Amino acid sequence: MALWELFLIAVGLSMDAFAVSICKGLSVSKLKPKHMLITGLYFGGFQALMPFIGWLLGIKFQSLIESVDHWIAFVLLGLIGANMIREALGDDDDKQNDLFTFKAMLPLAIATSIDALAIGVAFAFLNVQIGWAVLFIGIITFTLSAIGVKIGNLFGSKFEKPAEIVGGIVLILLGVKILLEHLGILMF
Repeated sequence: MALWELFLIAVGLSMDAFAVSICKGLSVSKLKPKHMLITGLYFGGFQALMPFIGWLLGIKFQSLIESVDHWIAFVLLGLIGANMIREALGDDDDKQNDLFTFKAMLPLAIATSIDALAIGVAFAFLNVQIGWAVLFIGIITFTLSAIGVKIGNLFGSKFEKPAEIVGGIVLILLGVKILLEHLGILMF
């Protein structure tokens, strides 16, 4: 997998965390650097951990489904991307509070990183260098989450839904690209 593809996956995966970070920023009346750091660490850490766990699971079962791995990657990326778009277009007005405690942040970090677990499974079938991949995903998510808190605090919620939609589209397009490459239709 090329670096630019990994970058697009990392950005796509981080859009849920970015959107939630914007909500966290909206809820803070006086933003402090520690709010951005805490949010980035939780979301970046879990976005790095989950693909690693998914990769471990995928490696365990790789020999059983190697002949259809490209279809699995295509379906997983497509479903994750479509779900992100569906959630962005939905009418769920969950109001976030301004707490940055373990009890408040842990469920958000897990919820925003579940998609990354499935990506990790796909990584196992694509023979991705998992160490670099999870580090890269974690850093991208950390950065975008910290920025999201600041944006939410400054500008409000107008970027939340577009960010999730773009992330979903990117993941779907990457899934299509992987499938077309394995079918020999696309070569790059």
